[in-house]
Amino acid sequence: MKILYFAWLREKAGTAEEEVAPPASVRTVGDLIAWLSARSPGHAAAFADLSTVRCAVNQDFAGPETPIAPGDEVAFFPPVTGG
Repeated sequence: MKILYFAWLREKAGTAEEEVAPPASVRTVGDLIAWLSARSPGHAAAFADLSTVRCAVNQDFAGPETPIAPGDEVAFFPPVTGG
């Protein structure tokens, strides 16, 4: 599974992208966030306030309940506004 981090999430996580193989118990975006948060203090800081984090799975907007599978691309980014 490919994880992408954008903007300040990249800074806090300490990487722009990583390949991970979460355990089988990680089945949703919410599960993935919890698992990633436990990996390092930087990851925990990136996900400390989930109201400021948005997610896309395979380039489609996703919520915590969205299912994920091996081979997916999961991106985390701050809210985006247009003008």
